[in-house]
Amino acid sequence: MTLLQTGHQISGRPAFGSWVAYGLGSENADLPAFVALISRPSGPTNAQPLHERMWSAGFLPSKHQGVRFNSGNDPVLYLSNPPGITSERRRAMLDDVQAFNREHLGVVGDPEIDTRISQYEMAFRMQASVPDLLDFRNEPKAVLDMYGPDVLTPGTFANNCLIARRLAERGARFIQLNHRDWDHHGGLPGALPGKAKEVDQGAAALVKDLKQRGLLKDTIVIWGGEFGRQPTAEYASGTGRDHNAYGFTMWMAGG
Repeated sequence: MTLLQTGHQISGRPAFGSWVAYGLGSENADLPAFVALISRPSGPTNAQPLHERMWSAGFLPSKHQGVRFNSGNDPVLYLSNPPGITSERRRAMLDDVQAFNREHLGVVGDPEIDTRISQYEMAFRMQASVPDLLDFRNEPKAVLDMYGPDVLTPGTFANNCLIARRLAERGARFIQLNHRDWDHHGGLPGALPGKAKEVDQGAAALVKDLKQRGLLKDTIVIWGGEFGRQPTAEYASGTGRDHNAYGFTMWMAGG
């Protein structure tokens, strides 16, 4: 997974999305240029963990790191102001902190201080932009039906596909969707159809939705996995598959 996301097997290099954000910048100052969406596998799972290096900026300035949206009901943690803190008080606090940070930046010249300033400002703007992003009430029923029955359940792949489309139409530069729990060495007839069902309808709906809105011509959709499968397995009887490093399933659309 590290090789797929960064081009290197050893961690510490920038992720694909960080390079895109670094090279092309952002089209929307109120949302991150690089967003990572994590889908929650259904049912009993032995899914491998997804590490932060999958959307890390590596040696690039950390402002190009992907912003992870969580799979629960609150995708961006701590975005809301706590009770008793108004938007005006939050703004005043950030202005004071920024003044101290700029003074310190002038003394030590650490670019990470400039990153912290910009990320505090981004978080403040996201307090307004993210609730609108995640509000599906204006989505037509036909669009919701196209994504499937799980589209309104936070953390599902279908839900994240619709968020991805809404991010794309708002100018987010790179959106990374992650779906885990594909590492099945046995019991494929019972396990894989459900996993395919979780992914296929949402992925197809995303491409169709982008196309019907005129967004696909400016958007490249890449779908793929980290490895393929052998037709046989040495230790599983009848329904297992071993890893095949030379077999990948990939498709692209748009652009």
